[in-house]
Amino acid sequence: MTSTAAGRSRPLRKVARSTEVGEILQIVAEDGAVIIGGFLSADQVRRFNTELDPALTGVSAGSQHWNPIMQEFHGANTKRMTGLVAQSPTFGGEVLDDDLLHALGEGTFRDRLGDWWLSTGQVIQIGPGNRPQFLHRDNENYPAFAAMGKSAPEVCANLLVALTDFTEANGATRVLPGTHLADDFGVRGAPGETVAAEMNAGDALYFSGKVLHGGGANQTHDQCRRAVSIAIQASFLTPEEAHALLIDRDTIRGLPARVQKLLGFRSQYPVGSPGLWTADAKEIADQLGL
Repeated sequence: MTSTAAGRSRPLRKVARSTEVGEILQIVAEDGAVIIGGFLSADQVRRFNTELDPALTGVSAGSQHWNPIMQEFHGANTKRMTGLVAQSPTFGGEVLDDDLLHALGEGTFRDRLGDWWLSTGQVIQIGPGNRPQFLHRDNENYPAFAAMGKSAPEVCANLLVALTDFTEANGATRVLPGTHLADDFGVRGAPGETVAAEMNAGDALYFSGKVLHGGGANQTHDQCRRAVSIAIQASFLTPEEAHALLIDRDTIRGLPARVQKLLGFRSQYPVGSPGLWTADAKEIADQLGL
């Protein structure tokens, strides 16, 4: 594959979960994405899937969005489910409290931007026959930053955790490495230039909000490709999910403090700010009795 940004072959690199965070982030800085082997254990994957199965059974495939472009983006035979904290104790109590997730978030955002939080925790299950998703950058959710191109700060990133095996045939996410450094973000690249993020269940793809990517085509007749997208971003930006309005207080009280903060139940401190998301200029967690 030839990157439109770098003009050379650039396959996705894979590292072990035990790899130093600085090394992981250096690969992301160079390539835009990296596969982390064994991010979740086999037991965590099993429990997570078991918790998700009943709710996903009741989710209809396809998009609920009014915009035809978003309907195409979401996929005609793709199931998407949010509100995972209410569905899965494993997600809220373990995945969102994972030390490596927090180390990646700190390394990505802390020095330049400060606090960060969860934009969305979303199950994405691509079913048989689903067409490939068009290539996009996640920072396009925030057009002012997308317009800055490669010079924009890294305001968002994504940890996409495979909950089933990802193969070229069943819709493994496609990535165009190097495109986070492209001179012209208006050039989208061609699907044939992408590489498939083939992974075993439990592996994760960590990628820049500036790199081109998209869900692959599921060419199988009987396989579903399931993942959880853990999209994180600088906390001065509005999340995709309105967590603080949707999660009940009793559930939040049972979660670790740093997970409460990811979900918007603690105040946020961007670099240079005296504090946001406060109550009378004080820590909101105190107001909430947390």
